[in-house]
Amino acid sequence: MANKVLIVDDAAFMRMMLKDILTQHGFVVAGEAQDGKEAIEKFEAITPDLVTMDITMPEMDGISALKVIKQNHPDAKIIMCSAMGQQAMVIEAIQAGAKDFIVKPFQPERVVEAVQKAID
Repeated sequence: MANKVLIVDDAAFMRMMLKDILTQHGFVVAGEAQDGKEAIEKFEAITPDLVTMDITMPEMDGISALKVIKQNHPDAKIIMCSAMGQQAMVIEAIQAGAKDFIVKPFQPERVVEAVQKAID
C-alpha cells in the first residue's frame, strides 16, 4: 500500500512542488495544510504515514505544530522543510522529534531519499 503523506506549507507553490515530487514516486498525498494549526487538525483526521512540515508559517509555526503532534502521537514521522540559513531552527526541530529536514528549493532526489528513510 502506498504511504500517505500530509504536506504542510504556507506557500501553495511549495505544496504543489512537493506533491508533484511525491506522487511521481508513488506516494499518496492524503492532505495539505497551510499552517501549524491546520496541520494538527489534518493529522488527527487522516493520520498520515509521514508529514512534511514547513518551519516558518503564520498562525502557528512548524516547530510548535511538530511538538503538539509528537506529544499526541510519539510515533509520528515528520520531516521539516526549511529555507537556507535556518540551521538553529532545524536543530530545534530535530531535538523535538523531527526525522529529517529538506532544504528549499527542493531537490527531488533529496526529498524522496528523506521521505523513504523516514518511512522505513
